[in-house]
Amino acid sequence: MFTGLVQSVGTILGLTPTDGATRITVAAPTLAAHLNTGDSIAVSGVCLTALNIEPDAFPPRFSADLAAETLARTTLGNLRKGYSVNLELPTPAGSPLGGHVVQGHVDGTAVLLALDPITPGTVNTDWRMRLQLSSDLARFVVAQGSITVEGISLTVASLDENIVEIAIIPHTYVATSLHTLTPGVLVNIETDVLARYAERHDHAPDGFKLTEQYLIANGY
Repeated sequence: MFTGLVQSVGTILGLTPTDGATRITVAAPTLAAHLNTGDSIAVSGVCLTALNIEPDAFPPRFSADLAAETLARTTLGNLRKGYSVNLELPTPAGSPLGGHVVQGHVDGTAVLLALDPITPGTVNTDWRMRLQLSSDLARFVVAQGSITVEGISLTVASLDENIVEIAIIPHTYVATSLHTLTPGVLVNIETDVLARYAERHDHAPDGFKLTEQYLIANGY
């Protein structure tokens, strides 16, 4: 699993269709040396399997195969050479969870409506992101809850039907691919897995309901 704390920004070197799957190659100067064949790595929120790792190439790189499901559900098939992607290695067991529980299993995409500085013209400004989600995704989002956007663990500031607003601190804007995005693009979304499990339980055939009383009784 991951935590949504981006470790590095990589660059797309190529996207090559093959007979079985589409091969993506990513420049990862700071992370390629830490990968072994078969390792998991999150690429803009999508958990992929590292292949053809070349830590001594210039630039250091790795590849991964994109299944048809991955291409249909995420933005990876839209990437082109030179695009920036967020990279994160799995979190070792016992490590602090600085973000939230992120599986790397993208639920779908959302439209970036806006990403505006709170104080235009200043270097160290906060930013406000507005996203339009589908109804299927929005039902798992709550204000002040967690959401993963392009592999980044973020906190929902407000929710108005399918429109989500998120406050972005200066470090996150600069240290991730967010500063490369423009309104109208699609971004990968992973909703909080705990919210999905809660809904699953709430609609269980045996009539089980996840209530406040249940949570209190079980130590939450």
